[in-house]
Order: sequence, then C-alpha cells, then structure tokens
Amino acid sequence: MSKWLALPLVLMLVFLTGCQAVGGFDVNKALQKSLEVQSSESRQKVSVEVVPADNVSAEDKEIIDLINSISLTVDHAKIKDASTMSLKGSIGFSGEELPYHISMDATSMAIQVEGAQQPLYISLEDSSDYLDLEQYNEQVQEFGVKAAGFLLKHMPNPSTISVKKVQEKVNEETLSLTHLHAEIRGDELVKLAKPLLTNVAKDEAGLKELIGAFYDAMYPMLSAQLGTDAFDEEPASSKEFVVAAMYGVVKEALDEILKDYDQQAAALFEESPELSTVLGKDTVLTTDLYFDGDLNTRKQNMELTVAIPQGEGVPVKAFKVSSEAEMWNIGGAVAVDQVDLSAGKLDLADEEITPGQILRNFEPGSIIYKLLKDEMQITSKYVLIGYPGDYYEVIKKNGTSFVPLRYMSAELDAEIKWNKETKTITIIDDITQAEIVLTVGSSQAKVAGQAAALSEPAFIHTDGKTYVPLRFISEALGAKVHVDEDGWITVTRD
Repeated sequence: MSKWLALPLVLMLVFLTGCQAVGGFDVNKALQKSLEVQSSESRQKVSVEVVPADNVSAEDKEIIDLINSISLTVDHAKIKDASTMSLKGSIGFSGEELPYHISMDATSMAIQVEGAQQPLYISLEDSSDYLDLEQYNEQVQEFGVKAAGFLLKHMPNPSTISVKKVQEKVNEETLSLTHLHAEIRGDELVKLAKPLLTNVAKDEAGLKELIGAFYDAMYPMLSAQLGTDAFDEEPASSKEFVVAAMYGVVKEALDEILKDYDQQAAALFEESPELSTVLGKDTVLTTDLYFDGDLNTRKQNMELTVAIPQGEGVPVKAFKVSSEAEMWNIGGAVAVDQVDLSAGKLDLADEEITPGQILRNFEPGSIIYKLLKDEMQITSKYVLIGYPGDYYEVIKKNGTSFVPLRYMSAELDAEIKWNKETKTITIIDDITQAEIVLTVGSSQAKVAGQAAALSEPAFIHTDGKTYVPLRFISEALGAKVHVDEDGWITVTRD
C-alpha cells in the first residue's frame, strides 16, 4: 500500500497502539518512521463489512449487502514523492470489478476508469489569490512526524502487544522481518487516555519543543498570507514569547482536565450511555506490522471493528474495516505511471459541466455508466416551482402554466439556441442530445424530429423573457410534472 493511502491507518496506530520498547524493539521509532513519505511501490486491499442487526428489514439488508460487496484493490501503487504518485487497481461492488488508473502530481490528478472515453481531470492548482500551501508541505509534514513521535513517546502500551522475528514474503521475496502485533479494545482506550494526558502534562521540555515546531511550520505561512508587518510588534513576533504563552494555555487546560478526569469521564458515559458500546469490549483494533532492519514498514494488516449501540430502527450491529498491504523498493528510484491525456480530458473543475456531459463520457454498457446513472442517479432532478398566481416565474394563460424557457432549461441542464430572425428556439436535451424545436407564436413543435403540438404557443412576455408551456418543455426533456392539491408544482426527473 502506498504510504499516502496508508497514512490514515498509521495515524490510527499512533493513537491506539503502545509505543514503548517491546522485547528490545523500539516501537516508537518504527511507527514514527512509518509517517515519513519515501519513494516506494506497494499493493493493498481494503474491504468493509457491515454486521446487520438481528431483526433487520429486507430493505436494509439489501443496502447492507451492497455495502459489503464493496472493496478497493490497489494492484500497484508507485510513490515518487509526497505529491507525485500513481495507482492502478480496481473497485469491486455487487460482484462487478471496475478497473482504474490514477496519477497525481502537485498540479493535477487524472483518473482513467474502464468505459471512459476520456480521463477525468482535476486541477490542484489554486488560481485565486489565496495562499499556495504546496511550498510549505515539507514543514507541515515535519511537524506531523514530530507530533506523532511526541504522542507515541507518552502513550502507554496496550495489554496485548508483542514483537518477534519472522520470515515473510513481500513481492515474492522472502525477508527476515520484525513482526509487531497489537490489539486494543474500546474500553481499554478510555483507560489509556488518562496516563497519556498525565505524561504529556509532565513533559514541559517536550511540550515546548512541540509548540516550537508548530510555530516553525505555521509562522512562514501566516507571514506570507498576512504580511510580515502583522508580526512586527514585539513580543508577539518572538518565538520564545509564543511558545511560552501557548505552553501556559495548554498546560492549564491539561491540569484542568486531569484534576477531575475520572468524574468527568463517568459523567460523560452517564450522559451518553451509547459510548459504553462504541468504546466497549466489542470495539477492537487489531494490527500486524512487519518492519525490516531499517525500520521500514514492509507489510501491514489491520482490522477495526466498531460496535454500534442497538435500538429501535438501528439496522447495524457493528462495522468492520480490513486492510492488507505490502511495500517494496522503499527509498529507491520510482517512475510513476501517468494517465494518458493526449486524446483529451474531462475537466471536473469546469463549473459549466453538466450531468449529461459526464454520463456521455462513458460507454452506455459500462459498469461506471450504470453506477452513475442508476445507483448515483447523477441525472435526477427535483424542481419546486410554486403555483400559478403566487410565484413570479409562473404565468397562467388560457388554462396553461408557462415558465421562462431559460429558467426551466437551466434547471434541467438543457442548451438553448435562438434564431432571432425566425424566432425559432432549439433546445438540446442534456441527457439524450435530442433537439426540441419550437417557434414563438406557433403551436407546432418538433421533439427528436417528430411533430408535436403545444396546448398554447410560446410567447415573449413584457419582461422580455420567452415563456413556454411548463408541461411540454418538462416532458420533452424527460421530466414529469406534478401539481398537488394546494397547487404546488414539482418537476422531477429520475
């Protein structure tokens, strides 16, 4: 697994596993190194399991089964540096496999999935006047590693933790590795929090050093954003002053928490009894990490089970997340696999992009097309218009409700072309690309080349807007019109 993808799991380890030396092995140092971004290659699989409640309904069971069918497989991840990487793998759901290829650098991300005519493209460059944080990545990462190391230093060991030498295969190569196994339950985590806070409160030098590292990471960014003049006045711009002031605030807060920690914890569980389940014996994190002689993580297995409080209408008893990964070529030369953009791309940052444009980028029979259209329903619409006589956009004329053409076309993402000389309007359906042609003052129209009659002709109102029959334009664009007993009008498209 790439360290980019592994980071959330490693951070969980930082807070949930012990950090003291075990069997002569420096757990603190090994876990801290896991947070460092190095060039590497890896593979990983992540799966989710939702455990249904005893009397779950058929409808909820169907949803749970769908969730349980989802998996993420990374067949080959390549990390060049903190911002340059590529991933090849597949997403599984409902027995289907959707292959993907992702590449990313400091400026953009490109995603190619099976069935796409053009890769999806997301620009990561900020064209606004806001601060560009990219140049400060290194300082922020260094602070993150120091913060993790500080917490690891003071975190007591869980009751179940062991270290032993093993032989394991990584990328078909048998290696001699150090196996770190740790387990922690939710109720144990609550007990570990107090000694952690106690240890942190006692470490004045370490806490001040951490605050200083935070200052070093944040001050350049704030100076660039606000200007150096904002920090010119002494002693506010002095690092020593800031560290001393922040230490005083943090220390006072820690002392206040620890003063009656047990009573506050008991009160919290009394006020929120569901915490006894979430942070109880059935919530368990199990981790297995395998380190080489340089303390590089070479394999990583994790399973997290979180118990869910039961009650009326709760369909879930627990959920589990499992991950298996292995890494190689750590610190070596890595060339990422770039997604090919030479034949064009679909820019998702384009504010004018429509659901139809996105859908047309995929083959109709492809998995991603069915997922977007049927499961995610990206083309569905719900428009509440109001009722005639009360909503200014609706005009009642000879028993027909009219709406501004551009208003309803925009709501349904349709494109409009206007011929001023003939007063002919061509409306292009966003989903089907079918053309709807009508003329101001005429009751005759065409929908996808077929003649159609309007109950009343389109007209240009005194406000300068072109109005068309609401039901005609809605149905021609694949939507349905519903008028409730109070006169409220809704336009929906599945």
